[in-house]
Amino acid sequence: IKDVNVESVNQQRGEKSIFKGKNPPKIIGKENLKALQRPMLLHLVHGKIKEFYSYQNEPVAIENLKRGLASLFQMQLSSGTTNEVDISGDCKVTYQAHQDKVLKIKALDSCKIARSGFTIPNQVLGVSSKASSATTYKIEDSFVIAVLAEETHSFGLNFLQTITGKIVSKQKLELKTTEAGPRLMSGKQAAAVIKAVDSKYTAIPIVGQVFQSECKRCPSLLEHWQSIRKHLQPDNLSKAEAVRNFLAFVQHLRTAKKEEILQVLKTEKKEVLPQLVDAVTSAQTPDSLEAILDFLDFKSDSSIILQERFLYACGFASHPNEELLRALISKFKGSFGSNDIRETVMIIIGALVRKLCQNEGCKLKAVVEAKKLILGGLEKAENKEDIMMYLLALKNALLPEGIPLLLKYAEAGEGPISHLATTALQRYDVPFITEEVKKTLNRIYHQNRKIHEKTVRTTAAAVILNNNPSYTEVKNILLSIGELPKEMNKYMLAIVQDILRFERPASKMVRRVLKEMVAHNYDRFSKSGSSSAYTGYIERKPHLASTYSLDILYSGSGILRRSNLNIFQYIGKADLHGSQVVIEAQGLEALIAATPDEGEENLDSYAGMSAILFDVQLRPVTFFNGYSDLMSKMLSASGDPVSVVKGLVLLTDHSQELQLQSGLKANVEVQGGLAIDISGAMEFSLWYRESKTRVKNRVTVVITGDITVDSSFVKAGLETSAETEAGLEFISTVQFSQYPFLVCMQMDKDEAPFRQFETKYERLSTGRGYVSRKRKEYLLAGCEFPLHQENSEMCKVVFAPQPESTSSGWF
Repeated sequence: IKDVNVESVNQQRGEKSIFKGKNPPKIIGKENLKALQRPMLLHLVHGKIKEFYSYQNEPVAIENLKRGLASLFQMQLSSGTTNEVDISGDCKVTYQAHQDKVLKIKALDSCKIARSGFTIPNQVLGVSSKASSATTYKIEDSFVIAVLAEETHSFGLNFLQTITGKIVSKQKLELKTTEAGPRLMSGKQAAAVIKAVDSKYTAIPIVGQVFQSECKRCPSLLEHWQSIRKHLQPDNLSKAEAVRNFLAFVQHLRTAKKEEILQVLKTEKKEVLPQLVDAVTSAQTPDSLEAILDFLDFKSDSSIILQERFLYACGFASHPNEELLRALISKFKGSFGSNDIRETVMIIIGALVRKLCQNEGCKLKAVVEAKKLILGGLEKAENKEDIMMYLLALKNALLPEGIPLLLKYAEAGEGPISHLATTALQRYDVPFITEEVKKTLNRIYHQNRKIHEKTVRTTAAAVILNNNPSYTEVKNILLSIGELPKEMNKYMLAIVQDILRFERPASKMVRRVLKEMVAHNYDRFSKSGSSSAYTGYIERKPHLASTYSLDILYSGSGILRRSNLNIFQYIGKADLHGSQVVIEAQGLEALIAATPDEGEENLDSYAGMSAILFDVQLRPVTFFNGYSDLMSKMLSASGDPVSVVKGLVLLTDHSQELQLQSGLKANVEVQGGLAIDISGAMEFSLWYRESKTRVKNRVTVVITGDITVDSSFVKAGLETSAETEAGLEFISTVQFSQYPFLVCMQMDKDEAPFRQFETKYERLSTGRGYVSRKRKEYLLAGCEFPLHQENSEMCKVVFAPQPESTSSGWF
């Protein structure tokens, strides 16, 4: 390799070119240039590289450039598919031979090469990529006169298609002149001849090798943390700046050692520590895990918030490994300062089991042990708290072998346990809800063996209707409407009407049954009440959709029994349960001197909230439990919201290192983070005879994509990012000053700013650089989501405009 020159592909840069006025030794570095100009030797047999000879201890990045050139010499003149080893690894290659050219197509996704990287298994939050490589050999009189190679890699974030990037790498080799080379050397073996040429030559792999560019003037972890900690104060978490700094710090943590991380954790003050714990846990490296486990003391009840933040960050882990699960199992077997934390550990163990199984890790030792722990615990559990804990873990793990246990607790358990087991069944995919499972659910709904609470029966019906119901099942459910308690009649009717209106899979079967007069008549379809069910679209595009569904069940006395708000995101055939917030209440009839429904006469007063976030069931929160607790909270009630989940979550996490055929290295990093705050409140006013439930979701989302191409002496990159700050509030108002009660539901989305940035840069290792930036910004309008027509009519009555006084003056 002689006469080395470095130029910018983009000729329009002119004076702005980072190479302007610099000679190659200055750009590449004298030692690098010397190594690049040192000859390499190839041992070719029938056009295939048998050995690649170079000097040992040359800079890896320079050796890769030589490997990239050497790989172009590997070819064949006949058509066919074969496996070849070159700089890209061991790859499947197809040759198409023509008279004057040969086309070589390399299947890059088949290349076996050791490279670091990870991605998130869920398609909705994942990154799609495409790669292609084609090399054309131009031939004249059976001599190769030119080689043109082009390789492309393109990337896109599935749920936000404006986050994209593309790498194009080209090589061109032309025959300029022919002249006599050195004299032929003879020998019995190639290795001996090589030694005779120069004893310093040694056979090295042709497959590309990994190298790291050194980071000059980079801050230490502690310095980085001190520069960003002000953005992670609790009051600043609703700003995009907080999430942006969280993502950058997670990236820094991934290269940090345990001692550095512990130093930062131990020097931090109370108010910012929870956010620091979120970041350290999200880094998901062996060092960060060891540091956080050393720092947290599960035997103490003084750092419950930090323990909970650590556990939830584990549950949302983008690519958990067996070590993390093993650590939580060993913690569970130890002692705890707080029973709530013990429960949370088990619930998160369930979430990790599911994630590892989705990533083909179901047979890992720790996963097998965790399954035994959940199923064995559920079989042996005696007290109500433990049963609930193991059921919540199973609701996260979704083990097929746990279904018989869920059916047992659904049918034989008491109210809350029975309800939890049925909601766990609701999360399983269609193939697992077999005829056997539906038989049990039908018995629960129709109360063939024992009386069940409304919440359990309606959930059982929902599972049946969402999993290929048979003609008989649908008919029996429709025939039951009219024979049920008043509000349950209305609720089941609303569920059936929502299935028809939203064109769910069961709608065809429901329509078939409704052709029969016995199922479809005025008496059945005119039931009154306040309960409701409604599904609508938040967004709907050809490749993606997001839906919201809201169903509310009241007791016969008009007091809320259960409200259930779900948000799902769909991309192609993949889906993500973005969030679910369920508020449940029971035994509140005494407050308004009303009569409880049949079978619910002896229920304790209780209200609480349960949430699912990004497919992970969280530990439920209790507003009050028991009549005395209720009265004390009502008398001191401030109506302040109770936080269900709060924190910084690493949502999208994709990291990939690519070996380009040219010898350059490319990296693709896509991270998405959000600051989330979900809170709920339940207010009662006996004076105004009114109750209100509020669920408030506040989220700030930041997505960053970074694609770099690196040669060690020059680096080029594209950074693209998007951010938004959004809010969603659901309010349900019930006025029980008259009968029937007035119920108004509102679901409001706040106005949200959306900002997008793009930065392209080129940088020499000596420091000189070129940067171009673009940005666009617009407002996403706020709105109130539509619910069913009856609700709109009722809201007009509840919030009727007050009549203006006609008189003026005193009298």
